[in-house]
Amino acid sequence: MSADKHLQSWQERFEMAEAMQPLLGKLYRNQGVEVVVYGKPLLNASTIEIIKAHRLVRRHVGEKLRLRESFPFVQALSKLAVKQCKVDIGKLAVNYWRDHTDVSEIENYMAKELADAIDHADDVAPRDVVLYGFGRIGRLLARLLIERTGRSNKLRLRAIVLRGGKKGDLEKRASLLRRDSVHGPFNGSVEVDEENNAIIANGTYIQVIYANSPDEVDYTKYDISDALVVDNTGIWKDEAGLGLHLKSPGASKVLLTAPAKGAIKNIVYGVNEGDITPEDIIVSAASCTTNAITPVLKAVNDKYGIDNGHVETIHSYTNDQNLIDNYHTADRRGRSAPLNMVITETGAAKAVAKALPVLAGKLTGNAIRVPTPNVSMAIISMNLNAETSKDELNEYLKDTALQSPLQNQIDYTDSTEIVSSDLVGSRYAGVVDSQATIAEGKRAILYVWYDNEFGYSCQVVGVMQTMLGLTTLSLPA
Repeated sequence: MSADKHLQSWQERFEMAEAMQPLLGKLYRNQGVEVVVYGKPLLNASTIEIIKAHRLVRRHVGEKLRLRESFPFVQALSKLAVKQCKVDIGKLAVNYWRDHTDVSEIENYMAKELADAIDHADDVAPRDVVLYGFGRIGRLLARLLIERTGRSNKLRLRAIVLRGGKKGDLEKRASLLRRDSVHGPFNGSVEVDEENNAIIANGTYIQVIYANSPDEVDYTKYDISDALVVDNTGIWKDEAGLGLHLKSPGASKVLLTAPAKGAIKNIVYGVNEGDITPEDIIVSAASCTTNAITPVLKAVNDKYGIDNGHVETIHSYTNDQNLIDNYHTADRRGRSAPLNMVITETGAAKAVAKALPVLAGKLTGNAIRVPTPNVSMAIISMNLNAETSKDELNEYLKDTALQSPLQNQIDYTDSTEIVSSDLVGSRYAGVVDSQATIAEGKRAILYVWYDNEFGYSCQVVGVMQTMLGLTTLSLPA
């Protein structure tokens, strides 16, 4: 192919991606239809991100999916009365082109494949969400909720609750939402309404409420009712503490973004969200590490069985550590986080058993905090009940990441050059680094990357949707 043909091909793809964007936006905003390509979301995606999503189809089916092949499916989708669902146009297009050579039957094909979502009754009322705390996880949850803004959005961020309230606080909070040293600028507009003590982000009106205790807020004063309160402060972890939220008028359920104590259910979305019942009013989304390792451990245990194992977490430092040496109640954490590797404890290995009871008592764990601001790695060493090899284990995990019910939790890479910063913004709970896999006989060691902030926040949103009964129909099945 000549240089001019390469440029012409790129130009064609770029223009096709640009043409998709307004259709994708309207489908979500007006009909509640989220379009993906083999699981890769296209909601608010840039032209480059749309092109990359199509390029990755080769990993799934061994061949390219060109934008000119998928674009007619987006056009056909925009003409159908499809509502409140997730549609994978990548799968639809690949399946269609295997048996067809022209576009004449695409609309009929789409109508048949998406019949369950056509004129789908939109009888689920939107639910209010309150973020209690606005730190690293709180602000990323806000970004994820705001990106779904639209008339058909069912998960509505209504308020954030903060301690303090000093002069200038509101603008500083808004500034932290606008700019992030790790995750980059906010994708949109953030305004401050000083008079009404609110932040307006991409048209989402977010009431800012100042309170020192979970039980001293009356949410009904702000027209907030039956709300899910997401506590991301980490201060209260048991039923008594988290139950204080439920004493506030307008609050009906509580989700903790940390491991819980006592009998509170620890949920890893994709693994045991089915354990959530309508009667559960306090739930935990476990920890970032537990979310990263549990789906992979489930996949391995389902096929090979795990006799025992050890999880070593190489974890980016967190806000709980000191920038320079200073007093800290925990061992070693008082030493400067940017200057040291710090051995510390993790309860993630034991917490796996709460989401995956079959592994109870089989795992140990430890952690090393390292001088990076985000993205961590879990090294999972296992003694299996059946023999395997590196190639066999990798092939199984690749298939799990691409085709199984865990495909939204597990990603897979065969890159020999990937490093931690490449995974910033990953929406997966964990990413298997196949090049580092070690397996021989019944011994196996897996290296799993995870964005301990953003990937975990995506998992939290899944638990939020499940708690509120906002599950989405995904097509094709």
